[in-house]
Amino acid sequence: MNANPLLRIRNGECFDASGVPLVSIDDLRETILTQVESGARIASFFGTDLGRDGGKTAATPPERVRLICVLAFDNRSELGVIAADAERAYPSLTPDCPQAHWFEREIFEQWGVEPIGHPWLKPIRFSPARSCSVAESVSVVPAPAPDCFHMQGEEVHEVAVGPVHAGVIEPGHFRFQCLGETVYHLEISLGYQHRGIERALVARPGPRTRHYIETLAGDTTVGHMLAYCRAMESLTSTHVPPRAQAIRGIAAELERLANHVGDLGALAGDVGFLPTQNYCGRLRGDLLNLTAAICGNRFGRGLIRPGGVAWDLDHERADAMLALLEAVEKDVRSAVELMFEAPSVLARFEGTGAVSAETAEQIGLVGPAARACGLERDVRFNHAYGIYRFATLPVATWHSGDCFARAYVRWQEIQRSFEFVRDQLRALPAGAPANEPGAAATGKMVVTLVEGWRGEICHAMATDAQGRIAAYKVVDPSFHNWFGLAMALRDQQISDFPLCNKSFNLSYCGHDL
Repeated sequence: MNANPLLRIRNGECFDASGVPLVSIDDLRETILTQVESGARIASFFGTDLGRDGGKTAATPPERVRLICVLAFDNRSELGVIAADAERAYPSLTPDCPQAHWFEREIFEQWGVEPIGHPWLKPIRFSPARSCSVAESVSVVPAPAPDCFHMQGEEVHEVAVGPVHAGVIEPGHFRFQCLGETVYHLEISLGYQHRGIERALVARPGPRTRHYIETLAGDTTVGHMLAYCRAMESLTSTHVPPRAQAIRGIAAELERLANHVGDLGALAGDVGFLPTQNYCGRLRGDLLNLTAAICGNRFGRGLIRPGGVAWDLDHERADAMLALLEAVEKDVRSAVELMFEAPSVLARFEGTGAVSAETAEQIGLVGPAARACGLERDVRFNHAYGIYRFATLPVATWHSGDCFARAYVRWQEIQRSFEFVRDQLRALPAGAPANEPGAAATGKMVVTLVEGWRGEICHAMATDAQGRIAAYKVVDPSFHNWFGLAMALRDQQISDFPLCNKSFNLSYCGHDL
């Protein structure tokens, strides 16, 4: 085997789909294990029906499934891509590489390729398998009530929560294995929000594409649209004007601010600290209104498009936004510092739901959840793109891995995002807000990483011989982090679940797609 068979690329770099090294399934496995052992991590690992020329349509049943893995080398700002054709089974990566756990379950569910030796092989969304000869030959969709992990013992008991919950939250099923009040294992069952978005994107782009992307995870509209547009701009060789890059950065940081402030308020509510909860609820609305001041939509829908942005900012609006931003920042500081100075809040946050740095590394956590364990993982810094190539944001970390750390990392990021937005509003570059994109190149592929407010967003897109989308794969940060919530609950009181769950605040629809 070639000692280094990976195709090395940069974040957002376009390359020939046929240029991805195609190795045997054993070599693929060995390469992934070797690189992860050396410090790489799995950004994406998925099946496709792409042929060697990258030009087959989704409707063509392949005899094999092409597995493509994207590895991230954060310390070198590089990505590595490798592929292998699989038949019905291969030796599982998960026993030696836990961060492959969720990816291998998804490949099994969608394509029927079984990772032999996977310690807990079951579908993750309970959606129909893809149309291909391999998937059709294997029954991968279980009965409606899937089996869950069980513990045995005289005082062991189960607590089942969901999928329907009391509050206005998305559906998901949680099964706790408890001894008394202590949780020994939490199994998370999702898939109730599955909409088939990845398959709907094939053979496009078209009029509906933007709407699919903007609603992948409704609270991350800007993050996912950035990833999609960067992919399209790479495939069409479209230059994005500096003014558009700045407005995109403002929108991305406003999205981060609104969600982080909302999360801190929700965490305060979970421990009964009502002043911060109430303040942050109102302040989150003010921050959403700042995004609406740019484009008319509080979630940023309709703002970002391939080639730039659809809405420009004039001086008057920028000045008005600066004035509101200053007032909101002052109130956020007052509300959050009040919370962090309260001994009763710290007593509930500190030591609750801790995840070690070693565990976070092994299972591949991303975003604030990873940074709260001391891992310096931030796409804006490690794989800088757009405006972040010129306006660097320091990576915010903390070391304890508990609920306090996940809250405190958010607070650090809030302060830096306020400063970033203020600087960009004061120095908006001149020029046009967008350029018109051309036609997409044929037989090409691109991988884009974006740091959404929950963490790393990864979009991988390949085009066919007509320049249409032949394959599209989305990895929302929640896909990496749901298992982190399960690990955080181990040996915790079951009454701590709402607090731990809120400290991760993961997306159901972003995971289910």
